[in-house]
Amino acid sequence: MQHQITQDSWSARLWHEIEPTYAAIIAHPFLDGLTDGTLDEKVFAQYVAQDVHYLRDYARALAIVAAKAPSLADTAMFARHAAEVFDVELGLHSELLPELGLDPVTLNAAPVAPTTRAYTSYLLATAYSGSFADGLAAVLPCYWIYARVGTALMEKGSTDRRYQRWIDSYGGEAFAKTVAEVLALTDRVGATLADSEEQVARAHFALTSRYEWMFFDAAYRREEWPV
Repeated sequence: MQHQITQDSWSARLWHEIEPTYAAIIAHPFLDGLTDGTLDEKVFAQYVAQDVHYLRDYARALAIVAAKAPSLADTAMFARHAAEVFDVELGLHSELLPELGLDPVTLNAAPVAPTTRAYTSYLLATAYSGSFADGLAAVLPCYWIYARVGTALMEKGSTDRRYQRWIDSYGGEAFAKTVAEVLALTDRVGATLADSEEQVARAHFALTSRYEWMFFDAAYRREEWPV
């Protein structure tokens, strides 16, 4: 199922806002390394470890957004997505961890990196203190950018089966269907916003999109706390 994005829809305006950010993401050497198999497995291990930390708080942010949703059906959708973070994405990580020399004990002992902490703190603060539209806009890039990245990388594939497994999880039909649900709601909500509300929400969307680039870049640099 694909949500049809029209030129005058809110989602179209949101994506237009972040086209330069997405271009920078898709051109990042982290993603090039995934497809040609040259990405250092220690860099990928850093990414997976930080992604587990990220997803734990992302699920909490989705639960807050669910509580503020305009209808029971919308609440149920986000609650289901929050549960799927554990069932699907962390399940994928549990398969990858042993192949990367990681285990849950080591993972839990690893410090949350600065970019991960900043990104998740922003998500939780926006979801908690902002409107439903604010929270929706803040969590949307993680859905939408990963779907776009997954589709783009599926066309190339990877010579490394571990990296291909990651690509398959975000480039597949199941994830595309999930994202389509959220985009359909995005356009319904966008049509109801006053100009001032739309501008605030759009700013959240643009900022968390930048955090998506930073997250890949932090893993690529194997970011640590400076002191």
